[in-house]
Amino acid sequence: MIADYRVCLDACVLANQGVCDLLFRLAEHPRLYTPIFSEQILDEVRTVHLERLKKPWPEELANFWQSEVRKTFPEAIVSDYKQLIPVLENDEGDRHVLAAAIRGQAELIVTFNLKDFPRQALQPWGIQAAHPQDYLITLYELRPEVVTDKLHAIAADRKKSPEESLDALKRSLPLFAEHISNDIGWELPDSE
Repeated sequence: MIADYRVCLDACVLANQGVCDLLFRLAEHPRLYTPIFSEQILDEVRTVHLERLKKPWPEELANFWQSEVRKTFPEAIVSDYKQLIPVLENDEGDRHVLAAAIRGQAELIVTFNLKDFPRQALQPWGIQAAHPQDYLITLYELRPEVVTDKLHAIAADRKKSPEESLDALKRSLPLFAEHISNDIGWELPDSE
C-alpha cells in the first residue's frame, strides 16, 4: 500500500520550510507515505533553523516546530541505529541518516544532498536516495488529486493563490513546480 512506503527525510529537506510543509501534509490523511527520521536529524534541523538561515528563526519558533513534529509524527522517530554507523560507506557526515533509514526500514532517503548517498553505499541495504522534487513528482503521478489538494491547503493557509504558493516552491523544487504547472495549467507568477 502506498501509505506504508517508508521514507527517511534528511535534515536538509526538513529545514526547508516550504518543502517540509508539503511533505508533512502528504504524510497526513490521506497519507501517501510514512515519514521517518531520528532525534539527530531533528537536532540538525534545529541548528539550521537557529544558526544557518539568512534570517534565523527565533528560539520559540524553533522549539514550537520541534514540539509539533514530535507530537504529530511520534511514530516517525527512529532510535537504536548508531551501532550501524561504523559499517556504512556513504558520506561520513550523513551515515547517521542512512543508519536511521536502515533501522526504520525505509526504502528511500529524500535529500537535497544526493552526492552524500551514492548508489553503491545504499544498494546493500535495499535503499535508494531521491531529490525531494523527484519524489514529489512521483507522488503527484500516483495521486495527483491529493497533491493538488495539499497545495491548495498550503495556499489557503498562507492567504495566497495556489499559483503563488507553487511559485514559492519553485526556488527549491523547479522541476516539480514546472511539472505541476504544465499538467494543471497553472500560470506561475514569474513565468513568462
